[in-house]
Amino acid sequence: MRKALSCGLLLALVAAQVAQATEGGAPGAPAGAASAPHAAAAAFDTVIVNGHIIDGTGSPWYSGDVGIRAGRIAAIGHLQQASRRRTIDAGGMIVAPGFIDMLGQSELTILVDPRLPSKIYQGITTEITGEGDSVAPLNAAMIAANRTNYEHLKVSPDWTTLRQYFARLERQGLGINFASYVGATSVRRMVLGDGDVQPTAAQMLAMQALVRQAMQDGAVGLSSALQYAPAPYARTQELIELASEAAKYGGIYATHMRSEGDAETAAIDEALQIGRAAHIPVEIWHLKAAGKANWGKMPQIVAQLQAARVAGVDISANTYAYPAWFNAFSAFIPPWAHDGGDAALIERLKEPATRARIRQDMLTPNGGWDNEWQEIPGPEAVQIAVVQNPQLVPLQGKRLSEVAELWHEDPIDALCDLLIKDKAYTNVAVFGMNESDVVLALQQPWVSIDNDSQGTSPSGLLGQEHPHPRAYGTFPRILRKYVREQHALSLEDAIRKFSALAAQRMRLSDRGALKQGLWADVVIFDADTIRDLATFEQPNQLSQGMQYVLVNGVAVIAEGKMTGALPGKVLRGSGYVASPSSQSVSKTHASIH
Repeated sequence: MRKALSCGLLLALVAAQVAQATEGGAPGAPAGAASAPHAAAAAFDTVIVNGHIIDGTGSPWYSGDVGIRAGRIAAIGHLQQASRRRTIDAGGMIVAPGFIDMLGQSELTILVDPRLPSKIYQGITTEITGEGDSVAPLNAAMIAANRTNYEHLKVSPDWTTLRQYFARLERQGLGINFASYVGATSVRRMVLGDGDVQPTAAQMLAMQALVRQAMQDGAVGLSSALQYAPAPYARTQELIELASEAAKYGGIYATHMRSEGDAETAAIDEALQIGRAAHIPVEIWHLKAAGKANWGKMPQIVAQLQAARVAGVDISANTYAYPAWFNAFSAFIPPWAHDGGDAALIERLKEPATRARIRQDMLTPNGGWDNEWQEIPGPEAVQIAVVQNPQLVPLQGKRLSEVAELWHEDPIDALCDLLIKDKAYTNVAVFGMNESDVVLALQQPWVSIDNDSQGTSPSGLLGQEHPHPRAYGTFPRILRKYVREQHALSLEDAIRKFSALAAQRMRLSDRGALKQGLWADVVIFDADTIRDLATFEQPNQLSQGMQYVLVNGVAVIAEGKMTGALPGKVLRGSGYVASPSSQSVSKTHASIH
């Protein structure tokens, strides 16, 4: 005979069933699914219905409804009977996590147009930025050196630390979520200036203190951009010392390596050395095989990184998947000529004997620096993109070969003269990659996606520039070109690279997937029609196909149109201290100025 249940055991079973329902699932239901009785009693701010859910993990799509409450995903499942304030009918479109831009560059343009139209029309809901020369820390000398750029954007830098900058963002409001590294270049400039010098022991301690303060301010890690002066003057041990400080606060080390061309193997070895010595995860920004002599070398690059991963090094990378990179035109000039900063560089370019030496270095293949002149097929492979001097604006969009012809000059002289006239602020697109290398990098399971461009807009002040088309098109282009047309990626894997993979690397444990309890960063689009429109010739064109983009549960795009909402959040790293006792750091700063 069955024994009767005791009163206590019966109550325990009932309590367990209630708890199970409260957590959002009936027995046997998928994780995060809401049972019908519970759903009927719940109230949601928004319910997304009739969508094909791709949750970001790489799993195949499934049908279901997404319930959002107080900015978070409250339930996923059968929610037709649930009460809600609004309903979004996805109509069979893809419902996916918002996209994460692993290198965004919007730290100043977000102060110009906080909606960041070029980003949200791609489906980007979170940006990570701070490539070597981060928005902070700042001192008076650095502000003065960058005054032309601040004036161009009509931005007044009223901050000197990341904490102060983040506070300004929060006062203003921001359209997407935003996080930043602290740049090793910025730290070096704060203490050592722009010269080709090495830190003393005391100066190294001061630099470490700046990293420590930035991590407590909310930086997600330390970054380097070792191609751009004065960063090349930093030796490996300096980077290890700074990265070790970031590691204490749970940060990662992200790098634009010392070389992406002829010396890339050695540059990867250096990144691995820094990761091992500092006990810190490593992220390689915009992985590429740069330069005509290196086309076809991506298999070796992938093998080198994969071998390191097998050996236990936590290293990964990202890509924007275009055949042209975008950087400062001054990067074509050898590092020694940058000693002392841009003003000193311009004076050297004006001096005939020094210019002749610069020319000779550019024309001489060697492994001593990342010589971009040796990496391009010719001057027709360089497109003038963004200038600061208003008189030079007609050159935006032209190739260096065209400028040289227009000025009746040799291409290297045209390059040097353009830098002089624009005070070394010119940015260029450089066509120096091979498509097969681009695809192979994109396909690696540990490669996520970066936009590597500042947020911009086709109208207003920002619309006067001529950016790389990746500024508007990176994520939709991958969906169009590499998923829909070439089948180089599955849709599910592309979404994983856009979301969960990036969130995992950045340790964003509450974002990057469609799961109950996570923040509701959500995109809704038609996988058959989403596309990029931006081209190298006409880049200022918003991508098409995003019907809805939600940031923290609030629509920044609704029915394909921008709402103007600013629901973004500053995302601070795990080392963030709300009220740091950092008086000792401030005293250290005072002693080195």
